[in-house]
Amino acid sequence: MTPARARQVHLVVAVVAWFALVFQLVLTISGEAVLVETDPPGLGQRIYQYFFYFTIQSNILVAVTSTALARDPLLDRTGWRIARLAGIVGITVTGLVHFFLLRPLLDLDGANWVADKLLHMVVPLLAVIAWAWVGPRPRASLKEAAYALVWPIAWTAWTLVFAQLNGWVPYPFLDPDEDGWGAVGIACAGITVLFLLLFALYAWLDRKLAPTPPSAGA
Repeated sequence: MTPARARQVHLVVAVVAWFALVFQLVLTISGEAVLVETDPPGLGQRIYQYFFYFTIQSNILVAVTSTALARDPLLDRTGWRIARLAGIVGITVTGLVHFFLLRPLLDLDGANWVADKLLHMVVPLLAVIAWAWVGPRPRASLKEAAYALVWPIAWTAWTLVFAQLNGWVPYPFLDPDEDGWGAVGIACAGITVLFLLLFALYAWLDRKLAPTPPSAGA
C-alpha cells in the first residue's frame, strides 16, 4: 500500500462523509428530517439538534481526519492521533447502535432514508475499511484512547444535563421520561463498556497489524 493509494482511499471516505453531512444539514434546515413527528422545532433548535447528534459529531470527526489524511497520508501529531481514534471508535459505535437499537424505530423514505443510510451505515463501513486497509498505523496507544474517551463522556453529560433544560434528547434510550433514570443509567453503562472495549481493541490492533503505509512504521 503506497502513500499515493492511501491518499485516494482517504479522499473517498472524506468526500462521502462531507456529502452525507451537508445533505443531512440541508434536510434539517428545510425541516424535512428533524426526527420529530409533530410540532417540528424552529430553525435555531433544528440546527442545534443537528450538531448535537452523536452520529453527526462522529461523522464530522471522520470527515475532518480523512480530509487531513487525503492531503498527508503519513500525518502524525498527538492531537490528530486522538481525533482520529475518537472518530474511528465513534463511527463504529454509531453504526452498531443504529443497527441494533435505532434502525427498528425509524420509518424513513426518500431523501431522509438516503441521508440516514449514508450517515449510519455507508460512512461507518468506509471509515473502518479504510482504517484497516490503509491506516495509517501505528498511531494509537492506551494513552491516546484515554484522551479520546473524554469526548463521548462529555457528550453524554452535556446531553443529559441540557435535556432537563430544553426537554430534547437525541436518542430514546437517553430519555428518562420513557422508562426512567434506571433505564437511562443501564443504557449509558452499556454504551460506556462498548466504548472502552472498542478503544482498547483499536489501540491493540493498531500495534498488532502491519504498519501502513509502509513508511508509517519507519
